[in-house]
Amino acid sequence: MAGRWESLEKLLNEEKELKGALAGISIRSRDSGKLLFHNLGDTRLHPASNMKIFTSSVGLAVLGEEYRFSTELWIDGIIEENILHGNLYLKGKGDPTLLQSDIDRLAKVIKNEGINIINGNVVGDDTWYDNVRLSQDLNWNDEHYYYGSQVSALTVSPNEDYDSGTIMLTITPGKKLGEKATIALTPTTNYINITNKIRTVESNSIEDDTNIVVIREHGNNNVIVEGTIPLSSPVVHEWVAVWEPTEFVLELFGRSLKQYDVQYKGRILTGKTPENAKQLFIRDSIPLKDLCIPFMKLSNNGHGEIIVKELGRVVNGEGSWEEGLLVLEETLQKLGVDISKTVIRDGSGISHVTLIPPNEITKFLFRIQKEKWFDSFYRSLPVGGELDRMIGGTLNDRLDGLEVYAKTGTIKGVSTLSGYFKTEEGEDLIFSIMLNNLLDEEDGAKIIDKIVRFICSAKNKTIVS
Repeated sequence: MAGRWESLEKLLNEEKELKGALAGISIRSRDSGKLLFHNLGDTRLHPASNMKIFTSSVGLAVLGEEYRFSTELWIDGIIEENILHGNLYLKGKGDPTLLQSDIDRLAKVIKNEGINIINGNVVGDDTWYDNVRLSQDLNWNDEHYYYGSQVSALTVSPNEDYDSGTIMLTITPGKKLGEKATIALTPTTNYINITNKIRTVESNSIEDDTNIVVIREHGNNNVIVEGTIPLSSPVVHEWVAVWEPTEFVLELFGRSLKQYDVQYKGRILTGKTPENAKQLFIRDSIPLKDLCIPFMKLSNNGHGEIIVKELGRVVNGEGSWEEGLLVLEETLQKLGVDISKTVIRDGSGISHVTLIPPNEITKFLFRIQKEKWFDSFYRSLPVGGELDRMIGGTLNDRLDGLEVYAKTGTIKGVSTLSGYFKTEEGEDLIFSIMLNNLLDEEDGAKIIDKIVRFICSAKNKTIVS
């Protein structure tokens, strides 16, 4: 560590926002894997969404790059004279990419099968996973946000960001001061009850900020939207996680059946598809290698938890966090991670209990370069300074001018960044920077970026001699 890294140590010691905080740093040669520098490199720290590096890699390794999640239609009766004498089953197998348009197409399939009347129930089957909706360490006050949405095997997303189990609110200011804003929902639904308390206020300057708070009550779908929006404001988008995604999908499916003039005589309810049922149709998601783009670049927590449950279901026959995390840890061990040095509690990194040493992350990032799925993993990492959000992702407004491919992470008191970069001298490095115990995690990104730019600058002479 002598000489070439002393200036980095000085920077860390002089950074006032790091006083009383923990700065875990690990730097390796990308070519040799040699550890070049570390500060608290073997100390267990909260990774935040850097946990997704592990989850995406294990998903690609175990499930495969071409793996697809499915949504299926089944019946348990016969079709005679355009009448289904039995029940219709909508079976979910964890697909987070299901949209309203896909649900409409499923209803159209029923119509095209010659079914005009269902003389039975419409049943939503989410038993591919267990019925535990939230990961064990999710804070109660996060559960109504899109990043804390409930996990179900039968779920739906509002758009191609694929924030499953959520509804997008499009908020438009009123036409004059004092009027309520208007709120449109995507997908269109009556599943949530909106109380609109947003007032349209005067636009005093171009610096006016919209001040909107969205809260869903615990245990139901009563949503309160309050605050102010300037008269000249453009449309604002907010998201809210629903209570019970399965029933939300069923509400949308019922609407779609009516749209195609398919009547059902029974009820819409949840249940399990019987073994003797007949499959009518399978709708597949995009491949996992493509799902990893929004998962990693947009840091989609729901995808991380779905992958964990899918690992448990496919490998151990149980779609639960417990079984999925067992598969995750077993695979990480095979990929060179010393699991005895870690605490892993979920797939997204939202847990404040998960702990990983920075040196384990960089060792892992070096090791996986020889895996056949590495290109898909590398392609999923956010790219510094790239404005296209499906390329730059959470780094689209950071580290411009540098060649950086890395995963961001932020939870309360924590800011992290781990991945790959090239110095101005042309050296390829692997790095993990994990800042913990920050007074304000929003300060973390600028500190990390300062560190990365410092290392990348030619004057640091970081090339291994």
